[in-house]
Amino acid sequence: MSIDLILILLFYSFILLFFFLRRDHFEVQGKIFALYKTKLGLGLMDSVAKKFPRVIRAIGIIGIIIGYIGMIFIFYMIIKETIKFIFVSGTIPPLAPVLPGIDIPGVPKLSFLHWIISIFIVAVVHEFSHGLLARANNVSVKSSGFAFLGPILAAFVEPDEKEMKHKKKHQQLSILAAGPFSNILFGILVLFLISYVLNPIAYDIMAYDNTTVYGLVEDGPAKNAGLSVPFALYSINDIKINDKIGINNILSEIKPLEIVTLETDKGNFELVTSVNPTNNSRGYLGILDAKTHYSTKPEIITQYGETLPKFFLWFNLLCTWLFLISIGVGLFNLLPLGPVDGGRMFLIGLSYFIKNEKITKRIFGFVSMLLIGIIIINLFPYITKMISAILGIIALII
Repeated sequence: MSIDLILILLFYSFILLFFFLRRDHFEVQGKIFALYKTKLGLGLMDSVAKKFPRVIRAIGIIGIIIGYIGMIFIFYMIIKETIKFIFVSGTIPPLAPVLPGIDIPGVPKLSFLHWIISIFIVAVVHEFSHGLLARANNVSVKSSGFAFLGPILAAFVEPDEKEMKHKKKHQQLSILAAGPFSNILFGILVLFLISYVLNPIAYDIMAYDNTTVYGLVEDGPAKNAGLSVPFALYSINDIKINDKIGINNILSEIKPLEIVTLETDKGNFELVTSVNPTNNSRGYLGILDAKTHYSTKPEIITQYGETLPKFFLWFNLLCTWLFLISIGVGLFNLLPLGPVDGGRMFLIGLSYFIKNEKITKRIFGFVSMLLIGIIIINLFPYITKMISAILGIIALII
């Protein structure tokens, strides 16, 4: 049982209790969207916008360009990868719920503390940017706060919609694009911090431990060879796996229908590779999820003790999740989907080319319903696992 899953259940229990105790302070829309309005940050938005209005408006124009490029990119990728997920066995869904206790192949484990800190920072960056562009374009911001769309935690700023409608389309677009653009920009800055500051330090204090495989494709070569997860993978065809030579480096040289020997902590296994579903020229082992593990070098522990290296690694992992969540939230919000920023940007963009409002709304509705279906398909495997885990906790409590 995951302690992080228990913590998130306790967190949502506290939120529900807060909602019922402060019910009169929430504004509920459509029975599933609850907003808790405050005035936090409005003064700071106003003062910053007054000091640098031209710079902020210029950045807003760049945000529109990046926003539409991001919209095309994420729309194309999500459709392409979802088709692959449906029709190609062993493919990982391109979308996943970012929640503690949910194991996502290919990414590090997300703890409750990393999750709550990352979500808070990403939400503040996103919503503050919306408010900043609104004030720079002389649109009043009525409130800020946090909200719930069913179980989904969100933050918001509330620009005056009447004033928004009277602004030019490029001004409206700059306000809408500000949140996703700021998330993408923030994610890139964090990536530079990780790549050029944190990772070099991590390589100095950490030693490679092992590579562990946690997932196998059903009827894949590794599964059919008798392997069961989890297992530590030491070498492939006598080529030792380490921090410099990873699984992907070795597999890039292996062809389909090639005999391969795997050295593991459970013994040596021989298998015949199949054709890689994403690249016909490469061999395929049928490994779904492999993670590299490190341990602190003994000399570092001797010099600094255990606490400081552990905190550094915890902070490094926090920055990794900040990058992943910030980029993910930014791109997801650019989807041409009704409730998110990209939806309104898409509708305004359509109005530039199609003057018939009924046609634009029909196109918008079709695209939104298509994306909702795609999102449900992608999240279904994770939702079933999460429900199973929650039922297990309830059964244990009973």
